[in-house]
Amino acid sequence: MSAVLSRPEATPDERQRSEAVAELALRQDSTAVAAAATLGVNADLRGERSVARSFFAYAYKLSRRDLRTQLWVIEDAVGRGSISEVLNHYDTTLRVFPNIDKILYPILANASANPAIRSVLIRKLYSKPVWSDSFIYYVAGNSPDLQSTALLFNRLRQVGVAVPESAQTRLVDALLTAGRMDAAWNYYATIRSSADRRQSRDPRFVGGIDEPSQLDWIAVNDGGLTASLANGLFDFAAPASVGGPLLRQGQLLPSGVYRLNGRSIGIDQADSALPYWTLRCSNGRELGRIGMPNSVQANGTFSGKFVVPADCPMQTLLLVAQPSDAISGLSGQIIRVSLTPEQ
Repeated sequence: MSAVLSRPEATPDERQRSEAVAELALRQDSTAVAAAATLGVNADLRGERSVARSFFAYAYKLSRRDLRTQLWVIEDAVGRGSISEVLNHYDTTLRVFPNIDKILYPILANASANPAIRSVLIRKLYSKPVWSDSFIYYVAGNSPDLQSTALLFNRLRQVGVAVPESAQTRLVDALLTAGRMDAAWNYYATIRSSADRRQSRDPRFVGGIDEPSQLDWIAVNDGGLTASLANGLFDFAAPASVGGPLLRQGQLLPSGVYRLNGRSIGIDQADSALPYWTLRCSNGRELGRIGMPNSVQANGTFSGKFVVPADCPMQTLLLVAQPSDAISGLSGQIIRVSLTPEQ
């Protein structure tokens, strides 16, 4: 009852009544956590911070399961600039009230841009709290300062905290979506150590990446198309009369001339139904098409050139299926493909 009467929108009369109810409750039961918290709220609203702190300290000692108390001690620690205490209270609150992450994660994500707070946060995450992975995933896609999040993730990995692959690729994609292409590549290069910005990656499909970013190979399974990356090859199929993208990989190539080279097996189609490679700018502009021959020709090898202009800083390399009139549709495999600077 006292908690209801001391709610934020309570009138002065209701607060006075809540005070009386809470005092009576504490006299009758010294473990009445809600009553102690109510007296703390009212004291705080009167500007009696030290009195409020005493009541909330008592409530906190009695139980960690009163949400008003948990949120107040967090706010109080913030006001006193005690970062370690704030994060300790965050930890307790998130353990007891996991659904409160909707309120606390945005605040913590924003605060993590502060180097002093980030340093203490890293120590807390190093201790593996139960909310660690979910917060890391949240901040990867929702941080107001993605560059700071990249710094956070890099430091976590340096001290031995495993950052989930899903969070790392989410951060890369968030940076790309925000137009932070250099930052996206710089972070991507820390998780794909062999990556070279001047060329495509994983030419023989051996990466085995479960959670790919836009800069990794992504098999497309839409509209009846089937595609998979496994065992060092890309396998694809499309039913009769169905076409569309089969495979893609984002690129951040500098302007220049690039050569596509690769080899297929199992492709046997009429010329009009052969798949092709294209390179598209982020605005959808195509920089050309390179058709693939049937696999019996030239041992399945294919080659061609793309010219990347300066006004196309991000591109997508795509393998596209064309509709086939064959009853069996289209099928085949790519065993290698690379896009490299023209020598």
